[in-house]
Amino acid sequence: MTQLFALHSAYGLATAAAAIDAGLLDGASPADRLLVPFTSSRIPETTVGIAVDPALRSLRSRFDRVEELEAILGPLHPSSWEPSDGDLPILERLLTRAWHLDPHDLELFVQSPQVAPARTLMSLFPQARITLIGDGLMTYSPMRVSLPHTVAARIGRVVHADVVPGVRPLVGSPHAEIVPVPPESFAAALRETDAGETDAGDPALDDDPEGATVLVLGQYLSALGLVSPAEEIALQKDMIDRAADWSPQRIVFKPHPAAPPLHTDAVRARAAAQGIAFVEHRGGPAAELLAERLDAVAVVAGFSTALPTVRTLFGREIGAAGTETVLRVLTPFENSNRIPATIVDALTRDRSPYQDPARLQLLVDAVGYAMQPEIAGHLRPRAEELLTGLDPVERDRYFTPERLSMLRLPGAPAESAVRRMLRPAGGVGRVEEWRLTAIGARRRAGRAWRAIRGR
Repeated sequence: MTQLFALHSAYGLATAAAAIDAGLLDGASPADRLLVPFTSSRIPETTVGIAVDPALRSLRSRFDRVEELEAILGPLHPSSWEPSDGDLPILERLLTRAWHLDPHDLELFVQSPQVAPARTLMSLFPQARITLIGDGLMTYSPMRVSLPHTVAARIGRVVHADVVPGVRPLVGSPHAEIVPVPPESFAAALRETDAGETDAGDPALDDDPEGATVLVLGQYLSALGLVSPAEEIALQKDMIDRAADWSPQRIVFKPHPAAPPLHTDAVRARAAAQGIAFVEHRGGPAAELLAERLDAVAVVAGFSTALPTVRTLFGREIGAAGTETVLRVLTPFENSNRIPATIVDALTRDRSPYQDPARLQLLVDAVGYAMQPEIAGHLRPRAEELLTGLDPVERDRYFTPERLSMLRLPGAPAESAVRRMLRPAGGVGRVEEWRLTAIGARRRAGRAWRAIRGR
């Protein structure tokens, strides 16, 4: 049997490698493991892909073969690979020969199943079993598109790094087996990516501060259209204020690679105003490993996947800034960033009522249903259970009144008479329903009158 891993992120590759090490992916017979890496970045030329990144060399050694997807697609971007249904059988035969596969004895391991190229591969090999590989906190979000039944019915497992212990991811079929990768296995795989790397001359790593260090991770939300550049700078200043809660001797700031220098200047000035030494760090290693190298007492960010990862794997304290603002401005409500922001907010807020995993699961299920009420329809009772007991302030933190009204969930504001008239019923608004009923009645009356007159 061949296990084909179509992966695009270092996090996903580490998850797959850790699952292999833990014996979670062993089948009944020895498997030929094929890695098909690709680059999902909008501008692949500016990114070091997982196929060539030297820090990931040991993780790639878990696989018997490596076949880069770009070698097949050529200049076509992987996310644009959406062939017509009529071309799929041809492509199946071509890839079966090129990659030496038996399409009758194949298991696909994919990330981001809602989009190409993962979605294309799942349709292209119609007889393959499918396992989803998690990619951080996005794994806890429900599917954002409805997959064809011929694809969804073959999703048998979801393999994910268990960085939020006790919480079940929502991606994939509700009947899929959830396979959590143990934190110790995932931590070992991540540490391998740090082996042999040196950062000579890096002030963040060369210095030996007398006091504590807090690592602050910048995000670039304005590039996603979530906040304005001015709001982004304000959020990053709030991160410095949050980091100051640990009374550090210095702050090490790891900016988003694409963020402009203006962001770093703003947080540097904020740290200086509080009398805290400030050091900027760019490049590798990954944020989780950087926190280990720095022996950081805490890690502060927006809603980065690194936060629950460093807490669960390495026992670091975590803090967040701006999550409540992000939850308020995220549009549309089904934006995939909503679940990551919800989880980080619930884990880091003061006196959080969601420290118990069962309670956090209920919140994730309820928000997931509100995001995708058709795809995650089975979660409606869970949403009703949570919302029935929430006070208005807590409810408004995670749900908008408009969404509650649209789904007729507990806590929805009372409807006005006009809103009841306009509310859809049976697929159309009530006013439109009455108008169509009146038109139908007139037509029936006309036919009856013509019949009476013998026409």
